[in-house]
Amino acid sequence: MEDTLGATRPAGPVQQAARDLLVDAAVRYAEERHWEVSPGTWLIEDDGPLRCSCGDAGCPAPGAHPATRDWARKASAGPGVVRRWWTDNPLASVLLPTGRTFDAIDVPEIAGCLALARMERMGLQLGPVLAVPGDGPGGPGRGRRLVFLVLPGSLPKLPELLRRLGWGPGRLDLVGHGEGDWVIAPPTRVGVHGFAQWAREPTALNRWLPEATELINPIAYACGREAPLSSSVPLSPSLSAAAPMPAAVQ
Repeated sequence: MEDTLGATRPAGPVQQAARDLLVDAAVRYAEERHWEVSPGTWLIEDDGPLRCSCGDAGCPAPGAHPATRDWARKASAGPGVVRRWWTDNPLASVLLPTGRTFDAIDVPEIAGCLALARMERMGLQLGPVLAVPGDGPGGPGRGRRLVFLVLPGSLPKLPELLRRLGWGPGRLDLVGHGEGDWVIAPPTRVGVHGFAQWAREPTALNRWLPEATELINPIAYACGREAPLSSSVPLSPSLSAAAPMPAAVQ
């Protein structure tokens, strides 16, 4: 993996604090949750515009996608390994592979908030929930998203679950992340769009994740309320997994 910006010039107090947050979070995910972690690309800040370390000027997720093609094979839940990665690359984004310890259901922020409030009123068991920044409606990142973590193996079930609820393919802006995909984890920064955050933090109370079948009804209902009448969004892996990797990734 390439050297980070920090390897070539001293870090200031703010930059050093950001690096400390990244390594502490990455190690905590591995140590406390036993989640596999992988270091991704990072943001380069110098005298020019903010840019992704992959070198693609049109990168759809600057500083927040895999840095190598074999990222999934190298992902690890070993705290010592993870700490060494971020010691070598202190500004690397924090990626969590899906399809292993968990899958994820990814929806627009407004629909996700509606679903989250409804599920809390219903007393449903919930796992951690991510809030991921984006670049606005219609852009490459499709705006801000909420990402619900569920038990692995959910992705293949989603089309049939939605069909039973009356939602055909492409009707809802609802994306599944499973085997071979990833989600970005806090405190990763996505270009100028902001930082990934936890809408519901990982705690001892939500260590046991729900099945997708337990959450899909309120999630689909909320997405349906917010979907335009002409909506046509395919149910597929995330943009980052479906699109070709940036040219600089080897």
